[in-house]
Amino acid sequence: MVPATSELDRVFAALADPTRRAILARLATGEATVNELVAPFELSQPTISKHLKVLERAGLVSRGRDAQFRPVRLNAAPLEGAARWIGDYRRCWEESLDQLAVYVKELQQQQKEKTHESKRKRK
Repeated sequence: MVPATSELDRVFAALADPTRRAILARLATGEATVNELVAPFELSQPTISKHLKVLERAGLVSRGRDAQFRPVRLNAAPLEGAARWIGDYRRCWEESLDQLAVYVKELQQQQKEKTHESKRKRK
């Protein structure tokens, strides 16, 4: 198996875990220390630290230095590549939905014409 090495692979691998997504959501409101990140999750500090390492490898978070604290910060830039990748597929889905809407409209028109035809024959 080929290891995931591209930035996009690392970003999607990091986003695959709900705890990591929750950490990113928390960091979107502002930087936090590891202890502040541990509190809402009922997980141990080493477990949160492991999640943070995955997020760091993906470039989604960074750690600063503020006296004795090392606040964790969100770095949203790698999400742009993921959003762009998903956006390409979104266009495909939207085109499929547009085609489906046209098909449904045609079916409705045919049904309307059949109903009108049967009413005309009864008269």
